[in-house]
Amino acid sequence: MAASDWRLEGEWMKNCTCAFGCPCDFNARPTQGYCKGLVAMRIAKGHFEGTRLDGLCFAITVDFPGPLHEGNGTIQPIIDERATEEQRQALFDIFSGKHSAEGTLFQIVSMIVTKIHDPVFAPFEFSFDKDGRVARLVAKGVLETDVEPIKNPVTGDPHRIQVVMPEGFEHRAAEVASANIRSTGAIPFETRGTHSSLANVVQTPTGVAA
Repeated sequence: MAASDWRLEGEWMKNCTCAFGCPCDFNARPTQGYCKGLVAMRIAKGHFEGTRLDGLCFAITVDFPGPLHEGNGTIQPIIDERATEEQRQALFDIFSGKHSAEGTLFQIVSMIVTKIHDPVFAPFEFSFDKDGRVARLVAKGVLETDVEPIKNPVTGDPHRIQVVMPEGFEHRAAEVASANIRSTGAIPFETRGTHSSLANVVQTPTGVAA
């Protein structure tokens, strides 16, 4: 078990190149055989040991050549430029997985990633309406993504669907939506109308608390 005391509570976004309904959530192969995407969070309340993280944003772009469990992934952390040196190190400590129990999100990520690009520190814009399935993230100069409801192909009306994962290591429940992504950092890619998950999460050293 991890000895460190940390907690991240806030709004969570996972957008990727796959079709609606992230295959990873179903232990299935990525839609196109590979996965490029991002996870991002606006921390409403958080800390690592004595370092407060309230109000900060971060994103991590990812590139996996196949299913995530097969590894060989590449990532690039993108950190809110407002973070102090102490806060930046606190986030890196959490991301490392060294302070998380086996089988939890960041510990799993540490096992399936083989390359980490240098982090980028950027100003963030972050808006989030989970129930409305609307969100937007801008990390200036490196990443933009916006989310909207999936549309009924006949009527154009918003279509609502949720994924519930009682034993999920990323979240317990998420709204599924449609994402556009433009990544121009070390992992460049662009999508339109691909998968998005929006969730409220609480991550701890022992896993998802809510």
